[in-house]
Amino acid sequence: MTTGKILFAKNDGTYVLKLVGEVRLTLCSSLEQMINEPDFTSVIIDLTDTDTIDSTSLGLLAKLSIQTKKNLGLVPVIISTKDDITRILLSMGFDRVFVIVKELEGYEKLNLNMHDIACDGNLEQPTQVRQVLDAHKVLMGLSEENREAFSELVKQLEQIQNSGKTNTKGKS
Repeated sequence: MTTGKILFAKNDGTYVLKLVGEVRLTLCSSLEQMINEPDFTSVIIDLTDTDTIDSTSLGLLAKLSIQTKKNLGLVPVIISTKDDITRILLSMGFDRVFVIVKELEGYEKLNLNMHDIACDGNLEQPTQVRQVLDAHKVLMGLSEENREAFSELVKQLEQIQNSGKTNTKGKS
């Protein structure tokens, strides 16, 4: 398996994110920064070179789609050529928030100058807990199956997050 990385290109207002290799929590801060970029007009997520993707990363992608729909009124495209990755997307309800395609005509002809997005894999625990919690809450909102699958994890993360806030307040 290839170590995960995120590549980025912008072409006439279209943001292209290419997720490569093992896409895990350690890449999430980079992905979260991209979600907060305000100046795009459309989004393409390329998963053609993704080997595995964790639920936190999926939650952030879903968040990106929901924000894009809310802010721009459009649904982003995910290119997924691997059956196992496509099955995961469909099982998580991504067909409700993305257009999922096996290939995008003309995409390969774009002259994209892809850049690595810097990854800060050394996030503090409170930041990691917040990212994982937020991502799973988004996933829970996509389907009843996700709600059932992630409800216990979300409860545990909320307890961790709340105990950290309590400890911080007590140290003042």
